[in-house]
Amino acid sequence: MDQLTTDDAAHRRDPGPVVPTAAAGTPPATSPQPATPPRRRPRRLTAGDRVALIAPSGPIDPQRLAAGTALLRSWGLDVVPGAHLLDRHPVHGYLAGTDAARVADFQQAWLDPAISAVVCARGGYGVQRMVDLVDWDALRAAPPKILVGFSDITVLHEAVDLRLGLPTLYGPMGTAAAFLEDHATADHLRRTLFEPATTRVLTSATAEPLVPGRAAGTTAGGCAALLATDRGTPSARPSFAGTILLLEDVNEQPYRLDRTLTQLIRSGALDGLAAVALGSWEGCGPPELVREVMLDRLGPLGVPVIWELGFGHSPSSLTVPLGVPAVLDADAGTLTLDEPVFGEPSA
Repeated sequence: MDQLTTDDAAHRRDPGPVVPTAAAGTPPATSPQPATPPRRRPRRLTAGDRVALIAPSGPIDPQRLAAGTALLRSWGLDVVPGAHLLDRHPVHGYLAGTDAARVADFQQAWLDPAISAVVCARGGYGVQRMVDLVDWDALRAAPPKILVGFSDITVLHEAVDLRLGLPTLYGPMGTAAAFLEDHATADHLRRTLFEPATTRVLTSATAEPLVPGRAAGTTAGGCAALLATDRGTPSARPSFAGTILLLEDVNEQPYRLDRTLTQLIRSGALDGLAAVALGSWEGCGPPELVREVMLDRLGPLGVPVIWELGFGHSPSSLTVPLGVPAVLDADAGTLTLDEPVFGEPSA
């Protein structure tokens, strides 16, 4: 198991309700390409804060849920489970409840002024089925809060960035193996939530330059397959121009990774990219073959690329903020945030 580090310490996976303001199965009447909202920052967490635990994608294992809830509570957080957290879709067992139920839990948590953060319990699949049912206008009027998750949650990260103008955390979920079993993974998330000034420089023992160089941009991205399949949808961003793009995936063989990257390139999504930070590639075949695919597809872009920064579907992983200005130094193997991702409680 690799050791991950940050700047200050060593570190080393029945029908549902009708969605408010929209009939079930009918997207709210919002613009497909909303105007870019002003950028805002949620405040960092403090002991006693309430956080919602929801399942916007796949179904939850009750025992893992109990362990994850206990860990969050050990940090002094008041954990509020979504009403449909343990639901399972009546037909499609790979979904945690109906689309309407999953939307309702996400939306109700976000609109509750007593909730400071929304933590996703797991990934899997399902966010693409529910993201267009969310009343984003209502959420935009609510006070900013923190979103935590990775993998399938990539689609929610993109929506919250583009529609609400908020930074989010691409990090371990409430029932993820790395969160429950690897202390460094859980502690890095905890410090990012409570002490964001201590997690501004991200690196790992495996980080090294795939393409050398240094560049500034705004962090974006997540799971490569989700970013590619989101292309062509009404709410997808036109391109990742000006961003430091985070990419990672799991159980995708090299030829499928090639296909994913080629789709992103051909669609114009990577035009004007500032830099790329690659995370883990668990179950994606021999690392040397994955590395060759990345170099073949991303090298011609002419931007700095870090190999294996240490986030994603790995046994030990970093929490990486999305939607924040940063500097990527491929030669040093670092991603440095321009400022702490969250503001102070009094701000």
